[in-house]
Amino acid sequence: MTGAAVGYVLGARAGRRRYDQIKSAADRVWNDRNVQKSVNDVVGTVQGFVKDKAPEVQDAVVGQAKKVVSKVKKSDGDEPSPSI
Repeated sequence: MTGAAVGYVLGARAGRRRYDQIKSAADRVWNDRNVQKSVNDVVGTVQGFVKDKAPEVQDAVVGQAKKVVSKVKKSDGDEPSPSI
């Protein structure tokens, strides 16, 4: 992302032709087989991590939701209910 921003700024300052050269070089690097393999490896690792941690996150969210509901119920009991 940073590289793209730098490329954009440099390209904008140097003119359209230089911008196109920088963009073309960035595209070649991004589409390189080794770069894509690394990207896919990282994505796979992150997906595995998220899959492993999903039950823990779900338990934490449910636990916090139960605490909030409990607090709301307690505070509702302290105040008189409005009449309709």
